[in-house]
Amino acid sequence: MHSSIEVRGGPGACVPEWPASFFTVPAMRRADRLFQITQYLRGRRLTTARQLAQWLSVSERTVYRDIRDLSLSGVPVDGEAGVGYRIKPGYDLPPLMFNADEIDALVIGMRMVQAWGGPQLGASAASALAKVVLALPKEKRDFVEATPLFAPAMQDDCGQGERLEAIRQAINSRHKLLLHYTDAQQRSSQRVVWPLALAFFGGTWLLAAWCETRDDFRSFRLDRVRQMSEHGHYPDRNGRRLPDFVRAMQRQVRAQQSSAIPATPPGAAVPPAA
Repeated sequence: MHSSIEVRGGPGACVPEWPASFFTVPAMRRADRLFQITQYLRGRRLTTARQLAQWLSVSERTVYRDIRDLSLSGVPVDGEAGVGYRIKPGYDLPPLMFNADEIDALVIGMRMVQAWGGPQLGASAASALAKVVLALPKEKRDFVEATPLFAPAMQDDCGQGERLEAIRQAINSRHKLLLHYTDAQQRSSQRVVWPLALAFFGGTWLLAAWCETRDDFRSFRLDRVRQMSEHGHYPDRNGRRLPDFVRAMQRQVRAQQSSAIPATPPGAAVPPAA
């Protein structure tokens, strides 16, 4: 039940692509890492470089360098190598500083989650945005109110918001799902799947999953799921994880783009392999 996604590489070519960038988390920027270290050390007892390195997924040498740079920048880091570090009590971070473009990006991102992310994520996005606004200097708060970027909520006639939330919980807890699914040709089937990820493409939510019924990876449109229920736990197994799904989709995209297959009309569904 692959869903069609427009990709570059051929006029009108529609293939079920899930780009790797959609699922990978970029390496933490150094500025972000310094901020995280500062937050982690505030109000704590001594924390060793090894603990920080494990938490940040970096080397101990990187942590030592970051601690030195924080001290040179005026952050009151107390401690020494081999013993541990902490930040002296009473230290507060300066107010958050964003430029106008960064504020626009934050606001539209939060509004998108509020509109399209389901009830629980939507409420969390609203709460997070409120916290950001409170942390901004007073002169920057007006930029938030003035941001002319909006994400209107879609009409949800099939309970997609609640379904989205249930799938998100199933991904986090590694629960199988039993789907009653109708494809683009109106063929109905029941599938037991291992949900791996959700992605939003052009107004449609897609579920990436390992399908027990087909013994292969599949993508499912949430608006074509008629019924859904949990179906027990699934294991963390090599070859059936999210990175494996991404690699499988990339191979399929490369194969279709390098072949001489005529272009599929825009909007047409690409049938799954037998």
